[in-house]
Amino acid sequence: QVQLMESGGGLVQPGGSLRLSCVASGRIFRVNDMGWYRQAPGKQRELVATALTGGSTMYEDSVKGRFTISRDNAKNTVYLQMNSLKHDDTAVYYCNADLIYYSRSGDIRRTTNWGQGTQVTVSS
Repeated sequence: QVQLMESGGGLVQPGGSLRLSCVASGRIFRVNDMGWYRQAPGKQRELVATALTGGSTMYEDSVKGRFTISRDNAKNTVYLQMNSLKHDDTAVYYCNADLIYYSRSGDIRRTTNWGQGTQVTVSS
């Protein structure tokens, strides 16, 4: 009944930039915390950045100063601007969000959803 859809991944050279987008859609009442995770081949999924409901943001140490997370609450969208990309940033990037939504019966429920993932490849 609610879903997240990422876009913006692709192939980029080291030092380049990409902007990822994630839109929450469906019978949404409110979107709480939103974040980006990534999973490289053979590694566990890790938190990259979080945009909290109150407006504060948090970043994994290796992306501080290079990545910027932002959100447009009117559009239920979170972005990840990635600059100065490195080979080590290569991974599938997943959007995650804490969602409050209307069920088919009309009551309000809460769920944590993941997007399908978008591939980011940094290579020369």
